[in-house]
Amino acid sequence: MTGPWLSADERPQEPAGRRLRELIRRPGIIRVPGAHDALSARLARRAGFECLYLSGAALSASMALPDLGIIAPDELVHASRMIARAAHLPLIVDGDTGYGEALNVMRLVAELEQAGAAAVQLEDQQLPKKCGHLNDKRLVPAEEMARKVDAARRARTDLVIVARTDAAASGLDEAIRRARLYVEAGADVVLDSPDPRAAFDALFR
Repeated sequence: MTGPWLSADERPQEPAGRRLRELIRRPGIIRVPGAHDALSARLARRAGFECLYLSGAALSASMALPDLGIIAPDELVHASRMIARAAHLPLIVDGDTGYGEALNVMRLVAELEQAGAAAVQLEDQQLPKKCGHLNDKRLVPAEEMARKVDAARRARTDLVIVARTDAAASGLDEAIRRARLYVEAGADVVLDSPDPRAAFDALFR
């Protein structure tokens, strides 16, 4: 990859979501580094990575803001477009809580697909949300999050839907219950952020 993203012969023909699904189906672990702008995305590709992650925390930090869900959706979409077209790699985008209710999620999904993103990650926190590594996160009812996942499913064409729950602090059973509900609603991938207090106790007990 030597020229700028303006060159047409560097642009992939397959949609980004489809390319990410192909990576997921491959055996082994996919290494997904964070990239918060076009330059870091290009450097990651030059280093040999095949997929990228745009973290809400990283984007907020690059704007000198805390990770409390206060960046605007158009700022996220703009950053996603810059990264996707600079690197031409499948990009997983942290969509926080979806910036509102089901209709807001549908608009976010449509705009991220148009920007070239491969996946959107949605989480089940209440606003104002917190970084997943912080304590005292408050969750919305699982059914409310499931409605957002269903809305994302109905709005997407190829976009991969990643549903994140922060239910680890409430116990493994609740995290599994939520994960199953989100899969039934249309999530392609589910994940649970670690409980920071449990991690601290494991490290220092």
